[in-house]
Amino acid sequence: MTTIAFWKPYGTLTKFTDAEDRRTLADWIDIPDVYPAGRLDRDSEGLLLLSSDAGLRGSLTSGRHRRTYLVQVEGDVTDEALGRLGAGVLVQGVKTSPAEARVIDPPSWLPSREPPVRFRARIPDMWIELTLTEGRNRQVRRMTAAVGHPTLRLVRWSVASVTLAELAPGTWRHLAPAEVTELREALR
Repeated sequence: MTTIAFWKPYGTLTKFTDAEDRRTLADWIDIPDVYPAGRLDRDSEGLLLLSSDAGLRGSLTSGRHRRTYLVQVEGDVTDEALGRLGAGVLVQGVKTSPAEARVIDPPSWLPSREPPVRFRARIPDMWIELTLTEGRNRQVRRMTAAVGHPTLRLVRWSVASVTLAELAPGTWRHLAPAEVTELREALR
């Protein structure tokens, strides 16, 4: 079985083919029989796990494991907004599970995005780290908008114990057998 960690660049679709000739996983990965375990929207970037193990992929998409995101948001984030994110907010009429939310310094190690995030001199921005245990469609963006801080840039840092460490946009690495075992344990 093959399982890889991939830094999905901004603008890449989480599939291998596209009738509209947009950038896909096939532009970056040439490994037979690996498929994405979950999704990242085209306008999001960061960690995507791919595997030839259908059981592992299923566990990653349905499990209540930790996913951590680094999120650049519009405005000055208050303790009240962080508290609301932490308690869960209404998204499409359903309250999200409690999350962990904190303000962080802008990640100096994070490469610039192409195209860059639109700069607005009169509107400040901040970075938050948001850790969820559920994965609804566009959940992070909807959560930050619900507390008055629209998402400008979204980078998934980790899924369970696997992180983006040692990767760059568009690069991937094989997970070691011990990492796959640790990942399986986290999904139980």
